[in-house]
Amino acid sequence: MNVLFVGDVVADSGRKILFKKLPELKKNLEIDLCIVNGENSACGNGVLPSSADEIFKSGADIVTGGNHSFKRREISDYMEQNECILRPYNVLENDAAGRGYIIYDMGKVSVCVINLAGTTYMDNYKNPFYEIDELLEKINCKIKIIDFHAEATSEKLCMAHYLDGRATALIGTHTHVRTADAQIFPNGLGYITDVGMTGPAFSVLGIDPQKAIKKLKSTTPVRFDYAEGKAKLDALYLEIDEKSGKTVAIKSFEILED
Repeated sequence: MNVLFVGDVVADSGRKILFKKLPELKKNLEIDLCIVNGENSACGNGVLPSSADEIFKSGADIVTGGNHSFKRREISDYMEQNECILRPYNVLENDAAGRGYIIYDMGKVSVCVINLAGTTYMDNYKNPFYEIDELLEKINCKIKIIDFHAEATSEKLCMAHYLDGRATALIGTHTHVRTADAQIFPNGLGYITDVGMTGPAFSVLGIDPQKAIKKLKSTTPVRFDYAEGKAKLDALYLEIDEKSGKTVAIKSFEILED
């Protein structure tokens, strides 16, 4: 089966290029399952019901989140009603809205998609190593794809080595910079440290560069604005063997707006 994972969608720019490019991309790559990280899809960070709806209408089957998943209070009810939008599994609150994983029934095969957050230089979450151990013990599903929303490259790599042979793919998100290390681990785990970002191409993580520079040069608060101009779409393609649950091909790429 062929899986497409699209990097963090940022605001209007990201949603627009996703809507424009995703349907044709899925067709050309013969995609069976499309996962999109949407935790920055609302203007001002976070995800709103309206921005999530746009991502689904663009062709996403599952929308994952991260440290901004609960930034907008309007999203809680939406998460309860729509099992295909995820937030980090290892949130501290046991009664938090929404779900941290889904067993997605595709007919001939089921795929478990898990959203997990790191703890190094991040908000407070339960230890992701212990939490993923607990979760994997109760999941009877051959194919397991994990969006690991984390800051530190070392934490992402440690998790990849930890899960090689126990999961199909570990896909890093959060830093918005596409890394050059898409690879398959010895026991079949597909991995990339960060899949990248879908949004303003010439920006600082989606932000107007001049505003970001001013923030680093100043001690006073700076209001961030999203960069203008061309957008890009960063994504990861995975070919997965359904019988073994292993990744057999992997490729990251970027599409720049015409």
